[in-house]
Amino acid sequence: MTDQPVRTERRGDALLVTIDNPPVNVVSQAVRAGLLAAAAEARAGLVSGAIRRVVLTGAGRAFVAGADAREFDLPPMEPHLPDVLLQLMDLPVVAAINGVALGGGLEIALACRARVAHPSAQLGLPEVTLGVVPGAGGTQRLPRLVGLAAAVSLISEGRLVRAAEALSLGIVDGVEDDVVAAALALDPALLARPAVDASPAPAADADAVSRARAQAASRMRGQIAPQRAIDLVEAAAAVPLADGLARERQTFLDLRKGEQAAALRHVFFAERGAGAPKDLAALTPAALKTALVVGGGTMGAAIAYALSGIGLHVTVLENDEAAVGRARTNVAALFADAVKRGKTDADSAQRKQAEGFAFLHGPDTPLPPVDLAIEAVFEDLAVKRAVFARLGAGLPATTLIATNTSYLDVDAIAETLPEPSRFLGLHFFAPAHVMKLLEVIRARRTSSHTLASAFGLARKLGKIAVEAGVCDGFIGNRILTRYRQTTDILLLEGATPAAVDTALEQFGMAMGPYAVQDLSGLDIAYANRKRKNLKDKPGIRYIAIADRMVEDLKRLGRKSGAGWYDYEGTARRPSADVVALVERTSADAGVTRRVFEAEEIARRAMLAMMAEGFDILAEGIARKPSDIDLVMVHGYGFPRWRGGPMHLADRWGLAAVRDDLARLAKEDPLSWRVPALLDELVKSGAKLASLN
Repeated sequence: MTDQPVRTERRGDALLVTIDNPPVNVVSQAVRAGLLAAAAEARAGLVSGAIRRVVLTGAGRAFVAGADAREFDLPPMEPHLPDVLLQLMDLPVVAAINGVALGGGLEIALACRARVAHPSAQLGLPEVTLGVVPGAGGTQRLPRLVGLAAAVSLISEGRLVRAAEALSLGIVDGVEDDVVAAALALDPALLARPAVDASPAPAADADAVSRARAQAASRMRGQIAPQRAIDLVEAAAAVPLADGLARERQTFLDLRKGEQAAALRHVFFAERGAGAPKDLAALTPAALKTALVVGGGTMGAAIAYALSGIGLHVTVLENDEAAVGRARTNVAALFADAVKRGKTDADSAQRKQAEGFAFLHGPDTPLPPVDLAIEAVFEDLAVKRAVFARLGAGLPATTLIATNTSYLDVDAIAETLPEPSRFLGLHFFAPAHVMKLLEVIRARRTSSHTLASAFGLARKLGKIAVEAGVCDGFIGNRILTRYRQTTDILLLEGATPAAVDTALEQFGMAMGPYAVQDLSGLDIAYANRKRKNLKDKPGIRYIAIADRMVEDLKRLGRKSGAGWYDYEGTARRPSADVVALVERTSADAGVTRRVFEAEEIARRAMLAMMAEGFDILAEGIARKPSDIDLVMVHGYGFPRWRGGPMHLADRWGLAAVRDDLARLAKEDPLSWRVPALLDELVKSGAKLASLN
């Protein structure tokens, strides 16, 4: 922050007020105090006749990007933004919105008499995405300006709009390239009009409110803030402004100190802290202009499409001509979907495919001298090693080479490469062009420059990149394996697949583990278990139910019309055959089944994730707890509003987590133990957050 986060200067008969709190001008306590002082200066200038208007803008590329979320964990500090805005509202202020105006930034603009935005500006009230509601008048002033239907949609979704849409909605009065010059020249009549607070209350709109509630319940399931925000916007049509503002402020303060807001802030800051660690940030990533993707199946085609989207020329390598045909079809389908969704037009899609892609096949075809090569073939170590032997021999020594393996030992894959320092894992998540998570796997001999280049690529792709070490499944799939083993034990001891899925979906998971397996195919997890030979591995409690599903019942999931559930189309219903198999397996193991409540199912599943996470941290597979949380939130459907399993462990209390694990370990020592790192943290009184 600069010494003067709010500065003033005279421009003719105007006072120009500039918020300068880099990097994005958040509304800190110092900014609020500065705005209050600027308002007093403006009032004196207006009284003396020295000025006739005030222009408020931001330094750099932001107007105001919102409140300083770091203050949310502190007691509210004066001056409070609502009080500052009441002072601004009495003045003829034009908001010259030079960049993003989000949250408190838009609320500041709403308190001004007029607003002019740069064409690239984004405006919105996204507070619900941080578990709170607008707290400085947004839910009461925006409906008075644009109507209840538009306001309730924008606020409950936390949606941002560009300047052109903001103009059409009536949020701004003009769109100009030079917003300060436009504000200085703005028609004085606009400054003479009453402030938004003097506008009549918006008309009620029950249909718009009902639609917003349904949308929030579907898209932000389990979250409190969106529904509270809808309550407040709805009230804008029914209660006096002063009452609405008071309700809004109290709701904001109540939510700000709640569990969901704390979790969402944790994820917000974790996302901003993701990417290249400090020791790599100073390195210059390799310039990547061309790429080779080995394998044009569903995953390979999506990776190729994503790389093409950031301007790389992509060559797809396949085994034979028929496989090339399938790869072309897969890529074309992705472009067709983009056209359908309005992301591009048909002519551009055709041109991009013709100019941006090449397809090769055959074991002896010379490879192009690309900057990047990514392997996306079948999960078989021998197959992948053969691919990398060819890549190592046929590509320049400068080519960055990566495997997209989900589980396999990347060090073993790299053994066929002559230059393993340029090799690493890039674990994309399906669909690769949509999912934001990318696990960057550092192999034993991966160079720092290779890692830095991978993080640079991830940044261009718009991915949230998390570094992981080498182990079976890395971070996410390793935790997933433990999670599924734990839910299988719950089946053996008395639960049903439907009971487990329902409990975890009620907890907030996007899908329960058995519904997910049916979607991906039971044969995939089955093959992985066989690869690891878990059945004969000593020291673990192996549950054979999933094996018997494949071997005895031949149920492979949705693709076979039957898995853990029976299916009619995509509709699932519990299967009597599966329940009977589960009960037989319990009887064969001599286990007396019991009833599990939903809360116990969810807690045990979360404890499994947490326990594996502690081991992952202790082994150095993950650099910090927040990286584990990001992987689970962005890759595995963990509810964002719970913050991830490691954040949740802190919220539950590490001592309570340790006690639960100790109890489970006493009951089932093959499946449970207390991780050493957890024990150390409890003894020292530290939190996991201290390791971030």
